[in-house]
Amino acid sequence: MPQFARYPSLEGAVVYLTGGAGGIGADMVRAFCDQGAQVAFFDFDAAGGAAMAAETGAIFKEVDLRDIPALQEAMAEALREVGTPDVLVNNAARDDRHGWETVTPEYYDERIATNLKHMFFATQAVAPAMQAAGKGSIINMGSNSWWEAGGGMPVYTTSKAAVHGMTRSFARDLGPDRIRVNTVVPGWIMTDRQKELWVTEESLANHLNNQCLKDPIAPEYVTRMVLFLASDDAAMCTANNYMVEGGSI
Repeated sequence: MPQFARYPSLEGAVVYLTGGAGGIGADMVRAFCDQGAQVAFFDFDAAGGAAMAAETGAIFKEVDLRDIPALQEAMAEALREVGTPDVLVNNAARDDRHGWETVTPEYYDERIATNLKHMFFATQAVAPAMQAAGKGSIINMGSNSWWEAGGGMPVYTTSKAAVHGMTRSFARDLGPDRIRVNTVVPGWIMTDRQKELWVTEESLANHLNNQCLKDPIAPEYVTRMVLFLASDDAAMCTANNYMVEGGSI
């Protein structure tokens, strides 16, 4: 386990996180639990979610986040069982590659549901409880892919670009209740999925050539930014983008 800074405000905090069964989300679940937070995470990967819950003691809710009524019910269950979240991390997404020529209306809608829609409705589900508590931190996961004009997955980049507008609007609407809303913007993060599907010696070398910092980015670096924004140390940070991309151009 990496040695993270410890945040006193995360000890005992209630954290909701989407997509925590694998990848960057799993790293976040481990790190929040290590901080002493009480974590509930939401994912459709039954086996991975159960294993993560057993490993960390986090509460796992099996749910397909594309099914908004099911998401709303899972969030309502968590509110009853765990209580009001101090932190919501909207993390779940899939960056499957696809060409613009092959996109159908059905595929487009499914990708938007996978990468954007659930973020809005997860926020809607927990914001009233946060408002009643008078505090909260909502962290939406963006992507550097559209910032650097990345190709080969246009519906993904469309959805991730939209995350930034959603973040800023919610930050304005929820700010009077001391709820902070921010976007974390990862670059190319070396998760197992990326390594299995897309990382080659050539592709990694080309990407690192575009980074100011020439090291591959491990998931823990994204998690460190998320922990900071979740904590009271970031009390006056809202409506902004926090890049973790090694200075990629």
